[in-house]
Amino acid sequence: MILSIIFSVLSLFLFFCQLFTLTMGGRFYLTGVFQILAGLCVMSAASIYTVKHTDWHFNAENSYGYAYILAWVAFPLSLLSGVVYVILRKHE
Repeated sequence: MILSIIFSVLSLFLFFCQLFTLTMGGRFYLTGVFQILAGLCVMSAASIYTVKHTDWHFNAENSYGYAYILAWVAFPLSLLSGVVYVILRKHE
């Protein structure tokens, strides 16, 4: 999850840098790649957390909590934003 935060922040900074340096009609490939990497890091972290805590699957008293659900919601959203960055073109 820490790697995904780092990749997301790098993606934000790269977006601002590319916004001012990219030529007209250029695409934000580097920003999109870093955002997709952030999404994959979220997915792998949530998957590893799910596999490591198998004792909670059969016990009704314990639950994963809202942060676990938030991680699985953040995964498709960060992948979607990465794809949008790759498709996005710079206009005037």
